[in-house]
Amino acid sequence: MATNERRDMNRDPITGKPGSHAFGTGVGATGGALAGAAIGSLFGPIGTLVGGALGTLGGGAAGHAVAERVDPTSEAEYWRRNYKSRPYYMSDYDYDTDYAPAFAYGSESRVRQAGRDWDDNLERDLAQGWEKAKSRSRLSWERARDAVRDAWNRDDRTYRTYDATDRYYADRFASGDHDPRFTFEDDYRPAYRYGTYARTAYGGRDWDDSLEVDLERGWDVARGSSRMSWIDARATVKDAWHGLERAIPGDLDHDGR
Repeated sequence: MATNERRDMNRDPITGKPGSHAFGTGVGATGGALAGAAIGSLFGPIGTLVGGALGTLGGGAAGHAVAERVDPTSEAEYWRRNYKSRPYYMSDYDYDTDYAPAFAYGSESRVRQAGRDWDDNLERDLAQGWEKAKSRSRLSWERARDAVRDAWNRDDRTYRTYDATDRYYADRFASGDHDPRFTFEDDYRPAYRYGTYARTAYGGRDWDDSLEVDLERGWDVARGSSRMSWIDARATVKDAWHGLERAIPGDLDHDGR
């Protein structure tokens, strides 16, 4: 994994607001997934993956490979907003004391156990580690398990989605025309990721002059080490924006509720 992707980016790469990453809060876990599967999905697996709730990758759109972890600040805010709607929620327990450690444990475990699937063996390992990881949480493992798995699955969809988009656009890049000043890994990849992120985070907006102003403002943060100016990156970002729009038809703001 690239070193520059291991940092946490606690600002939305478009608006610049602290801890406000919106990626994942606007796509329904059922409707979008089924739409992606039914269409066959422009990006292969990405149509189905984007249909589930996705997290924001730490480091925004920048870097050479899929980040090793999501941004913990934005993920904590996501779960704070949504934990009461989860089927395992019990009103006897609160977010900060009880559920936050479980969500953090699921996310961190997905990093440490990369390459493993959630199965009985993994669950036994996580159960053994919960007493140390739980901090002040009053949740037993039996009551924490579903929250831990919820965070694990959300992160897993995020990693797999970015990996799918990277491979899809890398193949297109290799067979198409591009500016010889720039390479895919160093320059174009962040632009494709930025467009994918933006279309999901701002699903209720159309590509127009107002949106371009916002995206241009966010590019200096999202670009990472890319040498592309906004003028250079604009068409690539737009390509990814509309590519995701074609892969997942309908309203990307649908939240599945």
